[in-house]
Amino acid sequence: MKALITGISGFAGSHLAEFLLDKDYKVFGNFYDKSTFSNLDGFIDKIELFECDMRNYNNLKQIIKKAQPDEIYHLAAISFFPTAIKNPKMTFDANLYGTLNLYQAIIELKINPKVLFVGSADEYGVVNENDLPIKENCPLRPVNPYSISKVSADLMSYFYFKNNNLNIVRVRPFNHIGARQSFNFVCSSFAKQITEIEKGLKKPIIRVGNLETKKDFTDVRDMVNAYWFALQMGEYGEVYNICMGEARTIRSVLDLLLNLSKLKNIQIKQDPAKTRLLDVKILQGDFSKFKNATGWKSEIPFEKTIEDLLDYWRKKT
Repeated sequence: MKALITGISGFAGSHLAEFLLDKDYKVFGNFYDKSTFSNLDGFIDKIELFECDMRNYNNLKQIIKKAQPDEIYHLAAISFFPTAIKNPKMTFDANLYGTLNLYQAIIELKINPKVLFVGSADEYGVVNENDLPIKENCPLRPVNPYSISKVSADLMSYFYFKNNNLNIVRVRPFNHIGARQSFNFVCSSFAKQITEIEKGLKKPIIRVGNLETKKDFTDVRDMVNAYWFALQMGEYGEVYNICMGEARTIRSVLDLLLNLSKLKNIQIKQDPAKTRLLDVKILQGDFSKFKNATGWKSEIPFEKTIEDLLDYWRKKT
């Protein structure tokens, strides 16, 4: 079985590559930035890599032609909110038109692999209390360029399924965390800062954004397992939430990390740069539709995820 992963050297992409290799897949992947190659340490020689900007149609088409994949996992995207807000055009070019290029290349090459479109729970945007836990039929109310671009690509994916009979399954993953995640994201940021304090590399001050926001966190290893389940048992054209189904405050995550570290006298300081002007107060998902379709559920306890994340930064710092 051959699989192509777009954005293979990213956080989730690298874990997915490792997962598929363990299942004896021939794995191909495209990357945009070589600086993330460290995510592929230990198995980079087992995958075939192509440098590719998703906005470059001809380049992308040639990669797909060479790989002739049975499955495509489309993860490549601009997902860092400050980048999306500062450069919305680039975000739409990559997230929306990069997805368009993928589908057009498949059509032009006259192939029809299974395709997983990886959207985001951020597509739901502002949710009302009576929307919780969030089901797939919840109204989409995106509030930033990233989530708007993902909604657009999500709906376009459904169009290509209906109009061109492409074998597309759509998923909306909620927050996923773990080793290799950039320190630009909240849980990794906390773990990295704690590690730096432990090693005397910075003063005992942790800078934070809004600690009262509630998120539904899943271990990235469970998440990529779900991606595979989605393509094996998901229904083409359908959309599925992937999550644990539990919401916890950012403060509780920080407390757990601090308890694992046993550091004393740590100051917590608000950093305006880490606070979103249009933040979503709570994202808690309902994954029953996905569980009923595939039998998947998360297996890794949250405490284990946090422990592994902290250990990752201790080794890396």
